[in-house]
Amino acid sequence: MQAGRISIWFFIGISLLVNGTLITGAGIGEIFRPPANPVVLYQLHANIWWGALLLVCGLSSCIRFAPGRKS
Repeated sequence: MQAGRISIWFFIGISLLVNGTLITGAGIGEIFRPPANPVVLYQLHANIWWGALLLVCGLSSCIRFAPGRKS
């Protein structure tokens, strides 16, 4: 990568991190305030699992492709 350029993967990591935070937050909110009509597999709390996966992937991408990090 050339000096002064930021990798597109860094921005993808930020996007994954933000979306993971929002999805996980919504899942945690549903634990304390369950929906009136829950989906069939509500008890598995898929939004918490997928949100956490997005958080981990986004965080690792942000760290791996951070600007100023030497490759």
